[in-house]
Amino acid sequence: MSDDDVYLSPEEQLGEDAPGEGEEGDDLDKVRVIAIQAFPLNKETIIEGLSLLCQTGKRLEHAFIKLDLKERALTDIVAISNYIHIRFLDLSNNHISDLSPLAPMTHLLWLKARNIQKVSGLQNADFGNLVILELRGNQLETTSGFDLPNLRKLYLAQNFIKRLEGLEKLERLTTLHLRDNQLETLEGLCSEMKCLQYLNIRGNAITEGDALQSLRLLTNSLKSLVIAENPVVDTILYRPSILILLPQLERIDKEVVTLKERTEAQRSIRELRDEEEAP
Repeated sequence: MSDDDVYLSPEEQLGEDAPGEGEEGDDLDKVRVIAIQAFPLNKETIIEGLSLLCQTGKRLEHAFIKLDLKERALTDIVAISNYIHIRFLDLSNNHISDLSPLAPMTHLLWLKARNIQKVSGLQNADFGNLVILELRGNQLETTSGFDLPNLRKLYLAQNFIKRLEGLEKLERLTTLHLRDNQLETLEGLCSEMKCLQYLNIRGNAITEGDALQSLRLLTNSLKSLVIAENPVVDTILYRPSILILLPQLERIDKEVVTLKERTEAQRSIRELRDEEEAP
């Protein structure tokens, strides 16, 4: 942990006064932030978290392929780099800021790192086998840098994402979860995402119907869209508007698209085409 990294003490996290703070508690100009003790990952902690013994090659070699390290107060994970056979890894709820030690773990299929300090050192790693990546509750501001050709499910809820970038590399993605971010537009969605079936953009900052136009690029694949808790749903008849863009949708938010809704959307599409073709 660097000298610049500071964390709240357990007492401050619980809203309790730390020892000796009573007399200064009313002075708003004096804020005490206590750095928690560095707690690097060690062999003993790794052994405690290992499970799921499996054969690792054509020979009779076996290794544990699942490692659970959530809620260990870890500040670095350098020691993990020797465990190259791990396929399922949970690092959630730690104080980690550098994920570069994961680079040698090219067999990873499932990586969960919710609510850690920062996500750095991950984007440039070669995780060609990774299928599920969960990075909820971190400090991501963009979707760029994930060169993961076999990724199927990407969970990025509760970050600070303002723009969609680099998604053209995720050709096999079926699920994209972006709830509770800061998106104002869906520019960045692309036709290369030909397998995407589920998109959750609930609780973002989309205010205008025009910001949804990029959904047209998902016409051939998307089946379910969650868009509630965006300002736009209060300003337009959003279900009909979305069905005009995505007539193949089966579900909007939690409600199944009805036959009546689909029929009305198809009629609106025909009317729009007639208007465009009119001299």
